[in-house]
Amino acid sequence: MSFLADDGFALKGTLFEGSGTRPLVLISSATAVPRGLYAGFAEAVVRAGARAALIYDYRGTGGSSRPAGWKKRIGMKDWALLDLPAAARALDAVSPDHPMVGVGQSYGGQALGLSGIPGRFLRYGMVATMSGYWRGLDDRLAGPRMFLVGVPASLLFRDMPRRLGVGEPIPGSVFRDWARWCRMPDYFFDDPSLPETARYRDVRTPILAIGLTDDPWGTRRAVRALMRHYENAHVEERWLSPSDGGGQKIGHLGFFRSRFAETLWPQFAAWLLDGTPMTIGTTSDAQA
Repeated sequence: MSFLADDGFALKGTLFEGSGTRPLVLISSATAVPRGLYAGFAEAVVRAGARAALIYDYRGTGGSSRPAGWKKRIGMKDWALLDLPAAARALDAVSPDHPMVGVGQSYGGQALGLSGIPGRFLRYGMVATMSGYWRGLDDRLAGPRMFLVGVPASLLFRDMPRRLGVGEPIPGSVFRDWARWCRMPDYFFDDPSLPETARYRDVRTPILAIGLTDDPWGTRRAVRALMRHYENAHVEERWLSPSDGGGQKIGHLGFFRSRFAETLWPQFAAWLLDGTPMTIGTTSDAQA
């Protein structure tokens, strides 16, 4: 399906519909991750009774390519300020005023606080969502790779080449925004050109923040550095390890892969759709 953001940018998504009466589910992806990664989970929540689920690509990524003649700069903040709200409206059209829940992986969880629409979500589940400040990661080469290799490349190419290992191609302008934020100790909260960070204080949606113990980027300190800004929301951290997934590596991007459909997905889906507490993994307090 196609739908328009407020500035006229055409976005692509895939809608999964069912006959269930449980909430609509909007799934917002991680940086440089195409929507197809989330298709299996979207199908699973619809089978579990969700009315519908929508996955989509942010502008300049995947199927949401630049329209011919598009001249306006694509910024990373546009994904949160324009694209996420547009996707929520598109999903709303399936069943107006039906309850909606959200899922955000990495950037998709950061975007909730910037979006201006947190009140539309009954609950919001976040997976590997953290501050991107490079010194908060366990991968100490991530910063140098980003700053010394990625940023120069972003000035040479309109879209980041896949061979650089960033993931799927994203606009060079988005990469530069991302790199700038990752240099800042408080991530984009230190960016004076992003006043929308003040919206985080308006979020009162219950949040389940899933951390992965084998994720070198979503470390405990990086997750907490981001979650503390959701100061008026009830945030529960839940930490999952490979043993919770049958002994298989999860990492930063693995949670939504189909190999975890029987182990990690069911309880997450139950929390999203019904608010049923997760019991797998450990709470943040248990591992503090």
